[in-house]
Amino acid sequence: MARASTAPRGDAPAAGWPGVGAALAGRLAKLDIRSPRDLLLHLPLRYEDETRLTPIAAARAGFPAQVEGEVTSCEVTLRPRRQLVARIRDDSGTLVARWLHFYPSQQKLLAPGRRVRLFGEVRGGFFGDEMVHPRVHPVAEGEALPEALTPVYPTTAGLGQATLRRLIDQALKSEPLDDWLPEAVRRRLDLPGFADALRLLHHPPPEVPASVLEDRQHPAWRRIKFEELLAQQISLRRAYLARRAKTAPVLAGSGRLAQALLAGLPFALTGAQRRVVAEIGADLAQPHPMQRLLMGDVGSGKTIVAALAMLQAVDAGYQAALMAPTEILAEQHWQKLSAWLAPLGVEVAWLAGSRGKRAREAELARLASGEVPLAVGTHALIEDPVALPRLGLAVVDEQHRFGVRQRLALREKGAAGTLSPHLLMMSATPIPRTLAMSHYADLDVSVLDELPPGRTPVLTKLVSDARREEVVARVRDGCLAGRQAYWVCPLIEESEALQLQTAQDTYATLCEALPELRIGLVHGRLKPAEKSATMAAFAAGELHLLVATTVIEVGVDVPNASLMVIEHAERFGLAQLHQLRGRVGRGSAESVCILLYAQPLSQTGRARLKVIFENADGFAIAREDLRIRGPGEFVGARQSGLPLLRYADLEVDADLLEAARALGETLLRDEPQAAAALMARWLGGREGLLRA
Repeated sequence: MARASTAPRGDAPAAGWPGVGAALAGRLAKLDIRSPRDLLLHLPLRYEDETRLTPIAAARAGFPAQVEGEVTSCEVTLRPRRQLVARIRDDSGTLVARWLHFYPSQQKLLAPGRRVRLFGEVRGGFFGDEMVHPRVHPVAEGEALPEALTPVYPTTAGLGQATLRRLIDQALKSEPLDDWLPEAVRRRLDLPGFADALRLLHHPPPEVPASVLEDRQHPAWRRIKFEELLAQQISLRRAYLARRAKTAPVLAGSGRLAQALLAGLPFALTGAQRRVVAEIGADLAQPHPMQRLLMGDVGSGKTIVAALAMLQAVDAGYQAALMAPTEILAEQHWQKLSAWLAPLGVEVAWLAGSRGKRAREAELARLASGEVPLAVGTHALIEDPVALPRLGLAVVDEQHRFGVRQRLALREKGAAGTLSPHLLMMSATPIPRTLAMSHYADLDVSVLDELPPGRTPVLTKLVSDARREEVVARVRDGCLAGRQAYWVCPLIEESEALQLQTAQDTYATLCEALPELRIGLVHGRLKPAEKSATMAAFAAGELHLLVATTVIEVGVDVPNASLMVIEHAERFGLAQLHQLRGRVGRGSAESVCILLYAQPLSQTGRARLKVIFENADGFAIAREDLRIRGPGEFVGARQSGLPLLRYADLEVDADLLEAARALGETLLRDEPQAAAALMARWLGGREGLLRA
């Protein structure tokens, strides 16, 4: 199914063009069609075969067919409800046609004696074979049939198929269909010309099976998908080159602070961490801004890598800032960094919306003066009063939680003069390779593919909600044996208030069922001080059980917690389930994650739970997540600046993506006119922000 681009257009709503008035242009704009050129790439969802007639007696129930005959009767009946009923006869038999919603004009069209063609699905009815709401039009006897399959396009309210077909046919005749692909590439990939591919998809001959077209593996479809991928790759490569042309501070200090930190740590870096630290360090020493994505599974040690990068900035005389999406995660980062860096004499400022005005203003003043080199915070970091005059490095944790503009805003805090700060984005949601090549191709990517020693595998169990009492008993036994546990309340997207109520109800129920345990409650509506106090008590072992909403999804590190219960696990996404499960297994004790689910399970819910049950590897889970959800949902807010793919499928068309990536770079370098024309055809005014 075609996916209309969700990217914002830079242009105003279309005002129309010859043959298209403002009202029609407004409806077309809802489909992201703003010019005749856009009509060319508005491709059919499916096709109907109106190239042949089926005798009425041969029409099979359950299958679409086109019949032609004479109207023998037409009347409005009132039972069992008001409807228009007509009978059509050909030499082989009679068919009933019914319309539950109709206009007087349809009744006139179906006057007895008129000859008509009907297209619809035949089914058995009370009066024999019938069609309900078939498409109908008058014909003369012997009138020629169409020579191509009839396209059915994605549409919107008030925009009929006939109008779309007329406009698209006009565009096919009037718009240039230049082919910008090198002939050698077309031959190597066995792709037809652009004009041939487009005409075939809009008007396929009847000998091409509709099924071959609808599964999008016909050579014409592969040509269109390749060109879409190519335009995207050119756009990303251009963004990458534009960034390389900017100037960044050269962060090449002595390395003294990093060495001192490593010498004081109670653990050694893994091989993967050492490799990634070297990659980032080399980037920071360059005079153009780093834009690197650091991917690492839950618990792979991204924070220490970020700390070493930030110290490299401080060592070179610059500031660094780390932004996290939630206050719990930001505060944990601040506490961890402060503990590591205080012995080195490096101060870390803590900025969150909840801090008192006096403390906040004092931190702001010290950051603005350059007295404090490091800042950690939530979205509060990008609010206006925050000034970081010597910002050399911006770090964004859980980067997919922030939009492009938010990441840009953090960078701009340090846009002193002509220098652009380096940017390190971190994600514990691994990006599958095809997605990294496509939607993240403008970034350099580092991967932490090795877990530090001491992480224990987490045993995952799927348990029906009907066995809740057994789960409560398991929690009691584990906590009385000296371990700690999390109980995560269900995700209720429609209402934060409902989610809060569920958390409070669950807390009350568990307090009643487990009077021998000390139980805490954490949710998004708590005052930050209360939230911090509860988390600190849990981390210190003063609480046995923590009942929480998803605020504990990331950043919480309590090694003694070895049991997690996730209620209504079927409501959570795969990445979120994997993140939550990663809160246990941080100590030496065997850890268990119980996924409580309610029956009946949807097909998607069942598929998700099967994946999380069978996989512990975040990259394998991410690949399955991409397959289940598709790239649009998977990449989330990152796509604020880039149109999603409408036709190409990253799994099915991986071979085309490889070829598009190689050709995009070549065309930009050797044939900039062709590169610009392809981007104009596919992206128009939608190229968006050049990535944050």
